[in-house]
Amino acid sequence: MFDRTFVIVELANILAGPITAQYFAELGARVIKVENPATRGDATRAWRTLNEDPHNDVSSYFSCTNWGKESIALDFTKPEGLAVAHDLCRRADIVTASFKPGDAQKLGLDYTTLAKTNPKLIYGQINAYGEEDPRPGFDAIVQAEAGFTYLNGEPDGPPTKMPVALVDLLAAHQLKEALLLALLKRERTGDGSFVSVSLLQAAVSSLANQATNYLVGGVVPKRMGSEHPNIVPYGTILQGSDGRGVVLAAATERQFRDFVKAIGRPELADDPEYQTARQRVAKREELLGRIRAKTNTMTSAELAQALNESKVPYGFVNDMAAVFEQAGAQALLMQGERLGKPIRGVRSCAFTGDAGRRVLPLPPPHLHEHARTILRVHLRYDEAKCDALAGAGVFGDLGTGT
Repeated sequence: MFDRTFVIVELANILAGPITAQYFAELGARVIKVENPATRGDATRAWRTLNEDPHNDVSSYFSCTNWGKESIALDFTKPEGLAVAHDLCRRADIVTASFKPGDAQKLGLDYTTLAKTNPKLIYGQINAYGEEDPRPGFDAIVQAEAGFTYLNGEPDGPPTKMPVALVDLLAAHQLKEALLLALLKRERTGDGSFVSVSLLQAAVSSLANQATNYLVGGVVPKRMGSEHPNIVPYGTILQGSDGRGVVLAAATERQFRDFVKAIGRPELADDPEYQTARQRVAKREELLGRIRAKTNTMTSAELAQALNESKVPYGFVNDMAAVFEQAGAQALLMQGERLGKPIRGVRSCAFTGDAGRRVLPLPPPHLHEHARTILRVHLRYDEAKCDALAGAGVFGDLGTGT
Protein backbone atom coordinates (compact mmCIF):
# COMPACT_ATOMS: atom_id res chain seq x y z
CA MET A 1 0.00 0.00 0.00
CA PHE A 2 2.77 2.43 1.01
CA ASP A 3 6.56 2.30 1.00
CA ARG A 4 9.36 4.03 2.87
CA THR A 5 9.18 7.06 0.59
CA PHE A 6 5.77 7.84 2.10
CA VAL A 7 6.59 9.73 5.31
CA ILE A 8 4.47 10.52 8.34
CA VAL A 9 5.75 12.87 11.03
CA GLU A 10 4.09 12.23 14.36
CA LEU A 11 3.76 15.23 16.69
CA ALA A 12 1.37 13.37 18.99
CA ASN A 13 1.59 11.17 22.05
CA ILE A 14 -0.42 8.87 24.32
CA LEU A 15 -2.88 6.79 22.22
CA ALA A 16 -5.15 8.34 19.57
CA GLY A 17 -2.50 10.06 17.43
CA PRO A 18 0.19 7.37 17.79
CA ILE A 19 -2.09 4.44 16.94
CA THR A 20 -3.26 6.33 13.85
CA ALA A 21 0.34 6.57 12.65
CA GLN A 22 1.02 2.93 13.56
CA TYR A 23 -1.80 1.92 11.21
CA PHE A 24 0.10 3.50 8.32
CA ALA A 25 3.38 1.93 9.50
CA GLU A 26 1.71 -1.48 9.30
CA LEU A 27 0.90 -0.68 5.67
CA GLY A 28 4.55 0.13 4.92
CA ALA A 29 4.84 3.89 5.53
CA ARG A 30 7.82 5.46 7.25
CA VAL A 31 6.77 7.05 10.54
CA ILE A 32 9.07 9.49 12.36
CA LYS A 33 7.97 10.02 15.95
CA VAL A 34 9.10 13.35 17.40
CA GLU A 35 9.35 13.27 21.19
CA ASN A 36 10.16 15.72 23.98
CA PRO A 37 13.56 15.09 25.62
CA ALA A 38 12.56 17.08 28.72
CA THR A 39 9.74 14.62 29.51
CA ARG A 40 11.79 11.59 28.44
CA GLY A 41 9.52 11.14 25.46
CA ASP A 42 5.94 10.00 25.10
CA ALA A 43 4.25 9.85 28.51
CA THR A 44 3.26 6.22 27.94
CA ARG A 45 6.92 5.15 28.02
CA ALA A 46 6.57 5.32 31.81
CA TRP A 47 3.16 3.61 32.01
CA ARG A 48 4.43 0.20 33.10
CA THR A 49 2.78 -2.69 34.86
CA LEU A 50 4.37 -3.66 38.16
CA ASN A 51 6.20 -6.65 36.69
CA GLU A 52 7.98 -4.62 33.98
CA ASP A 53 11.59 -3.43 34.04
CA PRO A 54 11.44 0.15 35.42
CA HIS A 55 14.46 1.10 33.30
CA ASN A 56 13.03 -0.05 29.97
CA ASP A 57 11.39 2.89 28.17
CA VAL A 58 9.50 0.57 25.82
CA SER A 59 6.65 -0.11 28.24
CA SER A 60 3.75 -2.43 27.53
CA TYR A 61 1.44 0.57 27.07
CA PHE A 62 3.86 2.38 24.74
CA SER A 63 4.10 -0.86 22.76
CA CYS A 64 0.41 -0.87 21.88
CA THR A 65 0.73 2.20 19.63
CA ASN A 66 4.30 2.58 18.43
CA TRP A 67 5.35 -0.37 16.27
CA GLY A 68 7.15 0.51 13.07
CA LYS A 69 8.35 3.97 14.10
CA GLU A 70 11.65 5.84 14.25
CA SER A 71 12.19 8.10 17.26
CA ILE A 72 13.95 11.44 17.55
CA ALA A 73 13.80 13.79 20.55
CA LEU A 74 13.62 17.53 19.85
CA ASP A 75 13.32 20.43 22.27
CA PHE A 76 10.86 22.87 20.68
CA THR A 77 11.86 25.61 23.12
CA LYS A 78 15.15 25.79 21.22
CA PRO A 79 14.90 27.59 17.86
CA GLU A 80 17.26 25.00 16.39
CA GLY A 81 14.99 22.16 17.57
CA LEU A 82 11.96 23.82 16.06
CA ALA A 83 13.86 24.26 12.79
CA VAL A 84 14.55 20.51 12.65
CA ALA A 85 10.83 19.85 13.17
CA HIS A 86 10.02 22.21 10.30
CA ASP A 87 12.52 20.41 8.07
CA LEU A 88 10.86 17.10 8.89
CA CYS A 89 7.38 18.44 8.15
CA ARG A 90 8.59 19.97 4.88
CA ARG A 91 9.44 16.45 3.68
CA ALA A 92 6.31 14.77 5.09
CA ASP A 93 3.24 13.43 3.34
CA ILE A 94 1.23 13.46 6.57
CA VAL A 95 1.70 15.19 9.91
CA THR A 96 -0.34 13.95 12.88
CA ALA A 97 -0.55 16.25 15.88
CA SER A 98 -2.27 16.45 19.25
CA PHE A 99 -1.44 20.00 20.31
CA LYS A 100 -3.88 21.88 22.50
CA PRO A 101 -5.73 24.53 20.47
CA GLY A 102 -3.38 27.45 19.85
CA ASP A 103 -0.12 25.67 20.70
CA ALA A 104 0.65 24.58 17.14
CA GLN A 105 0.27 28.17 15.94
CA LYS A 106 2.65 29.43 18.64
CA LEU A 107 5.29 26.96 17.43
CA GLY A 108 4.63 27.52 13.74
CA LEU A 109 3.75 23.82 13.48
CA ASP A 110 0.16 24.43 12.40
CA TYR A 111 -1.18 23.47 9.00
CA THR A 112 -1.36 27.01 7.61
CA THR A 113 2.31 27.65 8.35
CA LEU A 114 3.58 24.26 7.21
CA ALA A 115 1.53 24.26 4.00
CA LYS A 116 3.38 27.37 2.81
CA THR A 117 6.50 25.26 2.23
CA ASN A 118 4.69 21.93 1.70
CA PRO A 119 1.43 22.59 -0.19
CA LYS A 120 0.73 18.87 -0.62
CA LEU A 121 0.89 18.25 3.12
CA ILE A 122 -1.99 16.45 4.82
CA TYR A 123 -2.29 17.52 8.45
CA GLY A 124 -4.33 15.50 10.93
CA GLN A 125 -5.12 17.15 14.27
CA ILE A 126 -6.62 15.46 17.32
CA ASN A 127 -7.91 17.50 20.24
CA ALA A 128 -10.32 17.01 23.10
CA TYR A 129 -13.28 19.28 22.40
CA GLY A 130 -12.66 20.97 19.06
CA GLU A 131 -10.57 23.75 17.59
CA GLU A 132 -12.26 26.51 19.60
CA ASP A 133 -12.18 24.87 23.04
CA PRO A 134 -8.75 24.97 24.71
CA ARG A 135 -9.54 22.54 27.52
CA PRO A 136 -7.19 19.57 27.75
CA GLY A 137 -8.96 16.26 27.79
CA PHE A 138 -8.17 12.63 28.39
CA ASP A 139 -10.09 9.53 27.41
CA ALA A 140 -11.42 8.84 30.91
CA ILE A 141 -12.88 12.35 31.12
CA VAL A 142 -14.44 12.30 27.66
CA GLN A 143 -15.91 8.84 28.27
CA ALA A 144 -17.78 10.42 31.15
CA GLU A 145 -18.80 13.57 29.29
CA ALA A 146 -20.00 11.65 26.24
CA GLY A 147 -22.26 9.38 28.28
CA PHE A 148 -20.32 6.12 28.09
CA THR A 149 -19.40 6.06 31.78
CA TYR A 150 -22.98 6.76 32.85
CA LEU A 151 -24.24 3.89 30.71
CA ASN A 152 -21.54 1.39 31.65
CA GLY A 153 -21.91 -0.86 34.69
CA GLU A 154 -24.54 -2.86 36.53
CA PRO A 155 -27.97 -1.31 37.23
CA ASP A 156 -27.31 -1.17 40.98
CA GLY A 157 -23.65 -0.22 40.63
CA PRO A 158 -21.76 3.03 40.04
CA PRO A 159 -20.94 4.52 36.62
CA THR A 160 -17.87 2.73 35.25
CA LYS A 161 -15.17 3.69 32.78
CA MET A 162 -14.52 1.30 29.91
CA PRO A 163 -11.44 -0.90 30.51
CA VAL A 164 -9.71 0.40 27.37
CA ALA A 165 -9.34 3.98 26.14
CA LEU A 166 -12.30 3.53 23.85
CA VAL A 167 -12.76 7.21 22.97
CA ASP A 168 -9.11 7.53 21.91
CA LEU A 169 -9.56 4.50 19.66
CA LEU A 170 -12.77 5.86 18.17
CA ALA A 171 -11.05 9.18 17.47
CA ALA A 172 -8.14 7.36 15.85
CA HIS A 173 -10.53 5.55 13.50
CA GLN A 174 -12.15 8.85 12.57
CA LEU A 175 -8.74 10.39 11.91
CA LYS A 176 -7.61 7.45 9.77
CA GLU A 177 -10.73 7.75 7.65
CA ALA A 178 -10.23 11.50 7.25
CA LEU A 179 -6.57 11.06 6.30
CA LEU A 180 -7.42 8.40 3.72
CA LEU A 181 -10.05 10.70 2.20
CA ALA A 182 -7.47 13.50 2.14
CA LEU A 183 -5.04 11.19 0.34
CA LEU A 184 -7.72 10.40 -2.24
CA LYS A 185 -8.35 14.12 -2.69
CA ARG A 186 -4.61 14.78 -3.12
CA GLU A 187 -4.35 11.97 -5.66
CA ARG A 188 -7.09 13.63 -7.71
CA THR A 189 -6.25 17.31 -7.24
CA GLY A 190 -2.65 17.52 -5.97
CA ASP A 191 -3.81 19.57 -2.99
CA GLY A 192 -3.05 19.00 0.66
CA SER A 193 -5.65 19.12 3.43
CA PHE A 194 -6.27 19.92 7.06
CA VAL A 195 -8.47 17.49 8.99
CA SER A 196 -9.40 17.65 12.64
CA VAL A 197 -11.06 15.20 15.02
CA SER A 198 -12.19 15.87 18.58
CA LEU A 199 -12.45 13.14 21.17
CA LEU A 200 -15.89 14.38 22.19
CA GLN A 201 -17.37 14.29 18.70
CA ALA A 202 -15.80 10.92 17.93
CA ALA A 203 -17.42 9.56 21.07
CA VAL A 204 -20.85 11.11 20.53
CA SER A 205 -20.94 9.94 16.91
CA SER A 206 -20.47 6.39 18.21
CA LEU A 207 -23.37 6.36 20.68
CA ALA A 208 -25.51 4.70 17.96
CA ASN A 209 -28.80 3.28 19.28
CA GLN A 210 -28.23 4.66 22.78
CA ALA A 211 -28.33 8.17 21.31
CA THR A 212 -31.42 7.52 19.17
CA ASN A 213 -33.21 5.78 22.03
CA TYR A 214 -33.11 9.27 23.55
CA LEU A 215 -33.39 11.44 20.42
CA VAL A 216 -36.14 9.40 18.76
CA GLY A 217 -37.65 7.37 21.56
CA GLY A 218 -37.46 10.01 24.28
CA VAL A 219 -35.85 7.61 26.75
CA VAL A 220 -32.74 8.47 28.75
CA PRO A 221 -30.83 5.17 28.73
CA LYS A 222 -29.78 3.67 32.05
CA ARG A 223 -27.09 1.23 33.13
CA MET A 224 -28.09 -2.33 32.24
CA GLY A 225 -24.91 -4.33 32.69
CA SER A 226 -24.51 -6.51 29.60
CA GLU A 227 -28.19 -6.36 28.67
CA HIS A 228 -29.52 -4.64 25.54
CA PRO A 229 -32.22 -1.96 25.91
CA ASN A 230 -34.12 -3.01 22.78
CA ILE A 231 -33.67 -6.81 22.59
CA VAL A 232 -34.03 -9.70 25.06
CA PRO A 233 -32.07 -11.92 25.40
CA TYR A 234 -29.11 -10.12 23.80
CA GLY A 235 -25.78 -9.56 25.51
CA THR A 236 -27.15 -11.69 28.33
CA ILE A 237 -24.44 -13.56 30.23
CA LEU A 238 -25.54 -17.07 31.15
CA GLN A 239 -23.42 -18.61 33.87
CA GLY A 240 -22.68 -22.28 33.32
CA SER A 241 -22.72 -24.64 36.29
CA ASP A 242 -18.92 -24.78 35.95
CA GLY A 243 -18.65 -21.01 36.46
CA ARG A 244 -17.74 -20.01 32.91
CA GLY A 245 -19.89 -17.34 31.31
CA VAL A 246 -21.58 -17.70 27.93
CA VAL A 247 -22.88 -14.60 26.14
CA LEU A 248 -26.08 -14.96 24.12
CA ALA A 249 -27.26 -12.88 21.17
CA ALA A 250 -30.75 -13.94 20.08
CA ALA A 251 -31.39 -10.92 17.87
CA THR A 252 -34.27 -12.20 15.73
CA GLU A 253 -37.58 -13.94 16.35
CA ARG A 254 -36.23 -17.12 14.80
CA GLN A 255 -33.11 -17.03 16.95
CA PHE A 256 -35.23 -16.62 20.08
CA ARG A 257 -37.31 -19.64 19.15
CA ASP A 258 -34.22 -21.69 18.28
CA PHE A 259 -32.58 -20.67 21.56
CA VAL A 260 -35.36 -21.68 23.91
CA LYS A 261 -35.75 -24.94 22.00
CA ALA A 262 -32.00 -25.59 22.26
CA ILE A 263 -32.04 -25.28 26.06
CA GLY A 264 -35.08 -27.52 26.39
CA ARG A 265 -37.66 -24.79 27.06
CA PRO A 266 -39.59 -24.63 23.74
CA GLU A 267 -42.79 -23.58 25.53
CA LEU A 268 -41.30 -20.12 26.11
CA ALA A 269 -41.51 -19.40 22.40
CA ASP A 270 -45.29 -19.97 22.45
CA ASP A 271 -45.98 -18.17 25.70
CA PRO A 272 -48.27 -15.22 24.86
CA GLU A 273 -46.26 -13.05 27.29
CA TYR A 274 -43.11 -13.28 25.08
CA GLN A 275 -44.45 -13.19 21.54
CA THR A 276 -42.83 -9.93 20.46
CA ALA A 277 -39.54 -8.14 21.09
CA ARG A 278 -41.49 -5.41 22.92
CA GLN A 279 -43.13 -7.95 25.22
CA ARG A 280 -39.79 -9.58 25.99
CA VAL A 281 -38.27 -6.23 26.87
CA ALA A 282 -41.25 -5.47 29.15
CA LYS A 283 -40.95 -8.89 30.84
CA ARG A 284 -37.13 -8.95 30.82
CA GLU A 285 -36.49 -10.07 34.41
CA GLU A 286 -39.24 -12.65 34.42
CA LEU A 287 -38.12 -14.17 31.10
CA LEU A 288 -34.44 -14.21 32.04
CA GLY A 289 -35.29 -15.84 35.36
CA ARG A 290 -37.05 -18.70 33.57
CA ILE A 291 -34.16 -19.04 31.11
CA ARG A 292 -31.51 -19.09 33.85
CA ALA A 293 -33.42 -21.65 35.88
CA LYS A 294 -32.56 -24.04 33.05
CA THR A 295 -29.15 -22.84 31.86
CA ASN A 296 -27.71 -22.70 35.40
CA THR A 297 -27.98 -26.49 35.47
CA MET A 298 -25.88 -26.87 32.29
CA THR A 299 -22.11 -26.65 31.99
CA SER A 300 -20.79 -23.94 29.69
CA ALA A 301 -19.65 -26.64 27.26
CA GLU A 302 -23.11 -28.23 27.20
CA LEU A 303 -24.76 -24.87 26.67
CA ALA A 304 -22.30 -23.94 23.92
CA GLN A 305 -22.85 -27.25 22.15
CA ALA A 306 -26.63 -26.83 22.24
CA LEU A 307 -26.41 -23.27 20.90
CA ASN A 308 -23.90 -24.23 18.24
CA GLU A 309 -26.07 -27.08 16.97
CA SER A 310 -29.06 -24.72 16.81
CA LYS A 311 -27.03 -21.98 15.08
CA VAL A 312 -27.80 -19.50 17.85
CA PRO A 313 -25.06 -16.83 18.19
CA TYR A 314 -23.05 -17.18 21.40
CA GLY A 315 -19.56 -16.71 22.75
CA PHE A 316 -17.52 -17.34 25.89
CA VAL A 317 -16.50 -14.64 28.36
CA ASN A 318 -12.74 -14.83 27.80
CA ASP A 319 -9.87 -13.45 29.83
CA MET A 320 -6.89 -12.09 27.88
CA ALA A 321 -5.09 -15.43 27.82
CA ALA A 322 -8.15 -17.11 26.30
CA VAL A 323 -8.56 -14.28 23.78
CA PHE A 324 -5.19 -15.06 22.23
CA GLU A 325 -5.92 -18.77 21.98
CA GLN A 326 -8.33 -17.91 19.16
CA ALA A 327 -7.13 -18.20 15.57
CA GLY A 328 -8.49 -14.77 14.67
CA ALA A 329 -6.52 -13.13 17.48
CA GLN A 330 -3.37 -15.10 16.65
CA ALA A 331 -3.52 -13.75 13.10
CA LEU A 332 -3.15 -10.19 14.44
CA LEU A 333 -0.01 -10.84 16.48
CA MET A 334 3.23 -9.05 15.63
CA GLN A 335 6.50 -10.44 16.98
CA GLY A 336 9.94 -8.91 17.26
CA GLU A 337 12.87 -8.51 19.63
CA ARG A 338 13.99 -5.76 22.00
CA LEU A 339 17.19 -5.91 24.09
CA GLY A 340 17.59 -9.55 23.17
CA LYS A 341 14.11 -10.41 24.43
CA PRO A 342 11.01 -11.25 22.38
CA ILE A 343 8.24 -8.68 22.24
CA ARG A 344 4.74 -9.13 20.90
CA GLY A 345 2.04 -6.72 19.84
CA VAL A 346 -1.37 -6.53 18.18
CA ARG A 347 -1.95 -5.02 14.76
CA SER A 348 -4.14 -1.94 14.56
CA CYS A 349 -4.75 -2.74 10.88
CA ALA A 350 -7.18 -5.66 11.02
CA PHE A 351 -8.59 -5.88 7.49
CA THR A 352 -7.60 -8.55 4.98
CA GLY A 353 -7.98 -8.78 1.22
CA ASP A 354 -6.22 -7.27 -1.77
CA ALA A 355 -6.91 -3.59 -1.01
CA GLY A 356 -3.57 -3.18 0.73
CA ARG A 357 -0.45 -5.05 1.77
CA ARG A 358 0.39 -5.30 5.45
CA VAL A 359 4.02 -5.50 6.53
CA LEU A 360 5.64 -6.66 9.76
CA PRO A 361 6.89 -3.41 11.27
CA LEU A 362 9.92 -3.12 13.52
CA PRO A 363 9.28 -3.25 17.29
CA PRO A 364 8.55 0.02 19.14
CA PRO A 365 11.59 2.32 19.35
CA HIS A 366 13.59 3.48 22.33
CA LEU A 367 13.60 7.22 22.87
CA HIS A 368 15.80 9.01 20.29
CA GLU A 369 16.92 5.65 18.90
CA HIS A 370 16.95 6.73 15.26
CA ALA A 371 18.15 10.31 15.61
CA ARG A 372 21.33 9.89 13.57
CA THR A 373 19.55 8.08 10.74
CA ILE A 374 16.85 10.75 10.62
CA LEU A 375 19.35 13.61 10.70
CA ARG A 376 22.05 12.25 8.43
CA VAL A 377 20.07 10.14 5.95
CA HIS A 378 16.57 11.58 5.86
CA LEU A 379 17.38 15.27 6.39
CA ARG A 380 20.89 15.01 4.93
CA TYR A 381 22.51 17.08 7.66
CA ASP A 382 26.28 16.91 7.78
CA GLU A 383 28.22 15.90 10.87
CA ALA A 384 29.05 19.49 11.80
CA LYS A 385 25.37 20.47 11.84
CA CYS A 386 24.46 17.45 13.94
CA ASP A 387 27.16 18.34 16.45
CA ALA A 388 25.97 21.95 16.53
CA LEU A 389 22.43 20.85 17.27
CA ALA A 390 23.62 18.65 20.09
CA GLY A 391 25.71 21.51 21.45
CA ALA A 392 22.67 23.79 21.42
CA GLY A 393 20.80 21.32 23.63
CA VAL A 394 18.24 20.42 20.96
CA PHE A 395 18.30 16.76 22.04
CA GLY A 396 18.54 17.40 25.78
CA ASP A 397 21.16 15.06 27.21
CA LEU A 398 20.56 12.42 24.55
CA GLY A 399 23.14 13.49 21.93
CA THR A 400 22.83 12.39 18.32
CA GLY A 401 23.51 8.69 18.82
CA THR A 402 26.04 6.62 16.94
